[in-house]
Amino acid sequence: MSDTSRPTTEVTLLGKPYVIACPPEEQEQLKRAARYLDRAMHGIHSRGKVLGAEKIAIMAALNITHELLSALDANRAGEQSLSELGERLERALSGIGNDTSQASR
Repeated sequence: MSDTSRPTTEVTLLGKPYVIACPPEEQEQLKRAARYLDRAMHGIHSRGKVLGAEKIAIMAALNITHELLSALDANRAGEQSLSELGERLERALSGIGNDTSQASR
C-alpha cells in the first residue's frame, strides 16, 4: 500500500494543521486526542514562558504523560484494594460456611 492510498485525518495543533495517517475506525479517537493535546499546548502557550511550538509540544507531552501515569497508578491501587477486599470477603464467607457446617453436627 503506498502512502497516497493510506487514509488520513487532518488535526490542528496551536492553529497549525497536520495531516496524520489514520485508519477510518480510529479517526474520532485521533481527533479527540488532538483536541486534548491542543488544549494542553494552548495552556502552556498562554503562560508565555515557552515560545517555540516544539518546546510547547514537549512540555504538553510531559504533562499528559504525567497525568496518564498518575491515573495508571491510581487504577492499580484501586485494583489492589479490590483484590484485598475480595480476599477478605472470601475468608469471611469461608468462615461462615465452616461455622454453619460445624453447627449442624
